Amino acid sequence: MVRVRYGPRSDVEREAARGGAASLADIWSTGVVAIWETEPELLAQVLPPPLKPGERPLVRANISRVDLFGHTLGAGSVAVAARHGAVDGWYPLVMPMTTERALTGGREVFGEPKKLGEVTVERDGDVVTARLARHGIAFVEIDGAVGGPLPLPEESEKTDFYYKFLPAVDGNGLDGEPLLVHCTRRERVRRLEPVTGRVVLRESAYDPVADLAVRRLVGITIGEKTGDQSGRVAERVSAQALLPYIHQRYDDPAQILDAPVKEP
Repeated sequence: MVRVRYGPRSDVEREAARGGAASLADIWSTGVVAIWETEPELLAQVLPPPLKPGERPLVRANISRVDLFGHTLGAGSVAVAARHGAVDGWYPLVMPMTTERALTGGREVFGEPKKLGEVTVERDGDVVTARLARHGIAFVEIDGAVGGPLPLPEESEKTDFYYKFLPAVDGNGLDGEPLLVHCTRRERVRRLEPVTGRVVLRESAYDPVADLAVRRLVGITIGEKTGDQSGRVAERVSAQALLPYIHQRYDDPAQILDAPVKEP
């Protein structure tokens, strides 16, 4: 009988797939990271409960190019410093990816706010430019001049906070209680250089990170890193409390009615 590939896989095949994923070689990425301070009251508005602002009102943009088995993947994120209980970490608002396959794993397993977009990292000698773009708008652009090598940091752990949820079938609320996920990322760095430059935030109705204005630039680096991640459910949260924030995950047409924050 001809086997249909959409048919069920055997226990042996499923175990082989899991084993193959666990034995993958290190995947190194080249990434530009910019960190800046914004206004504390602006940052506090984007955090769904029970998350609280971190010690400093920091925003981090990470724009990376990954060589993935002969194919180039662009991966980015814009996140804000946050705290859950005694755990300090980052709450990503948007995570543009250049391929559909890169979206599904993290979005469906961890609840990562991934969306298809354009992610570019370009270096010409000592000049680097990195961009996150969607809907024809480069809503984050980082450019500058690369300096000499920096001392390599030790292997480190960072925590990202995600909300894993599904909109209700009838369009009213959510299906079940959302999960607040702690995702622990272990990172190793093999190259790190400072960048003297700027962060440009452009207005976008669907990716309004320009509201988190650059009050003070903390620093920009470009480097090569690898790592792994693991997640756990920290707690179940109130669907009603999360509902005002679910437009962060989706391109809600109603967002075009939102006015950008006016500068004083």
